[in-house]
Amino acid sequence: MFDVLIVGGGVSGMSCALILGSAKNKAFVTDKKIGIFAHQKSSSLQEAIFYNAYGITPGKLGSELLSESIQDLAQTYPHIAQIPNEKVIKIEGVYPEFTVITNKNSYETKSIVIGIGSANTFDIQGLMQYVEPHKKALPEKQRIQLKNEDHKVAEGIYVIGTLAGWRSQLAIAAGSGAAVATDILTLWNNGVQTHAHDSIR
Repeated sequence: MFDVLIVGGGVSGMSCALILGSAKNKAFVTDKKIGIFAHQKSSSLQEAIFYNAYGITPGKLGSELLSESIQDLAQTYPHIAQIPNEKVIKIEGVYPEFTVITNKNSYETKSIVIGIGSANTFDIQGLMQYVEPHKKALPEKQRIQLKNEDHKVAEGIYVIGTLAGWRSQLAIAAGSGAAVATDILTLWNNGVQTHAHDSIR
């Protein structure tokens, strides 16, 4: 049983995983099982190049960021289970007992974070009732989002990045994933507001 499964290995999903991973030494996180479906093939970063993203060297390719993020997560936070080459097709159950079904396996988890982009090809059974037109995208792009309130779709289900209704900017997607990670940390900390910082002190 996972405590949280993150669906999507793009900017928002990896940012969420990195924040959760960095909190590993907090007493309320040490026993938590975290996993990420690290599928990146359909990420919009595959065709991106960055000149306007804070902290990223101008001219950096999005495809490089994707591959580096997988390696960095594995090296820095190896306790986070990376599940490659699986596509989530169905979610069953209610909080805190969800079953996430992929094209190859099924997994039990208490909470789910969805961060797979806003293309109208979205087709995860169990979440289709939350699909609505994207409120911050041009209508002709036919983007979608999941109905949510401050990233929360339903009890135990969160949505991040463009699928949460945010615009397609790397910094926004990263912040969205990080925000949900801190919400989950707060939940694990019995509702006491918390976050995770790395420090040289």
